[in-house]
Amino acid sequence: MSMQNPTDGHGNAGLKNAGHSLAARPVRDSQSQMAEVVLPNDANPLGNLLGGRLMHLIDIAGAIAAHRHSHSHVVTASMDHIDFRLPVKIGDLLILKSSIGVKCWVENYISGNTRHVASAYLTFVAVDEHGRRKRVPGLIPETEEDKRRYEDAGRRRELRTEEAARRAEITQKKANP
Repeated sequence: MSMQNPTDGHGNAGLKNAGHSLAARPVRDSQSQMAEVVLPNDANPLGNLLGGRLMHLIDIAGAIAAHRHSHSHVVTASMDHIDFRLPVKIGDLLILKSSIGVKCWVENYISGNTRHVASAYLTFVAVDEHGRRKRVPGLIPETEEDKRRYEDAGRRRELRTEEAARRAEITQKKANP
């Protein structure tokens, strides 16, 4: 999960998060976890959780961490990447853990075994009650995994920026042949 900070176009942070400090916060302060039992209406005819349903749950889990970090309303700006590693079956207990990204686990509540079934990276934008972008606190990665994921988020942001520029160039060429 990453949060985008708006500026005035000159690199100056023009918007404030009223009522809350913009001091950087550690990742652990916004981590969240949610659980969901997979029911038949969540599954395809093979008894596997629908990918779109998992994406929906990932979006919610990521948004919870973004809300906790920003102390604000947030909207999903992008989902950079998602890996479906293993199928999730009807009756499975799905655990979604979010901080920098969302990891999904299936827990067999009889044996206690867990399996990593999916991972995703999302970008959220904090907004006020009128939908205007708001500043958010910086993020302090503390563990080695937090640091690695934080650095990876920066690289994904660079790739998104490059891709947007490439698309804009293609659009420009089509408009002015």
